[in-house]
Amino acid sequence: MEVVIVPDAKAGGELIAEAMAKLLRRKPDALLGVATGSTPLPVYQALAAKVRSGAADVGRARIAQLDEYVGLPAEHPESYRSVLRREVLEPLGMGMDRFTGPDGTAEDVQGACEAYDKALSDAGGVDLQLLGIGTDGHIGFNEPCSSLASRTRIKTLTEQTRIDNARFFDGDIDQVPHHVITQGIGTILEARHLVLLATGEGKADAVAATVEGPIAAVCPASALQLHPHATVVVDEAAASKLKLADYFRHTYVNKPEWQGI
Repeated sequence: MEVVIVPDAKAGGELIAEAMAKLLRRKPDALLGVATGSTPLPVYQALAAKVRSGAADVGRARIAQLDEYVGLPAEHPESYRSVLRREVLEPLGMGMDRFTGPDGTAEDVQGACEAYDKALSDAGGVDLQLLGIGTDGHIGFNEPCSSLASRTRIKTLTEQTRIDNARFFDGDIDQVPHHVITQGIGTILEARHLVLLATGEGKADAVAATVEGPIAAVCPASALQLHPHATVVVDEAAASKLKLADYFRHTYVNKPEWQGI
């Protein structure tokens, strides 16, 4: 696992957006896995700026969703499909015809989960999956003690997660769904490149457990240690609990420039 320590969230966004731009130059029809939340916004903003300047071409790129609420209509403003349309597709000038995600309104939810895993496989697999991390080490909606071999499936949200997400529903927790569809950890690990972005002191313990702790289901993100190409990009605050921070800085500064991240 490579750890890159950057000054702030904007620098992290620029770094990851450049990695995406380079990927698209090598593989114009790359499938980019995207996440919701505030953390990845600097990535999407930086990538959109590159598209506008001509430094990145998304003309053939495809977008894949990480997770979705169950029972929330696709057109609901807080469905993750709607959020990603606003925050990713529209700024990049991409249509929904190049977007794939699980059907959170399906009558057969388990069938929808299995269908989404198959859709990702049929699409050739995710080339780069962008991830955030929760303060408890969750990735996607794989809460602590999720199976490290799990596939796309339905999960029940913890009360704390519903409280945290109520801010997107006018502060009303009763509007927050109890269930979600999420790519499982085993599904996530099939992406060719995993990039986790974490910013802020509140993520410091989770980052330390992910990078330097044991591989354990209690910290789902620690499964990234099993991946052959995983990059963790953190700002100084999120890196504050890393014992090997100086080593990570040294190795990044001295790596060959052509390697990228």
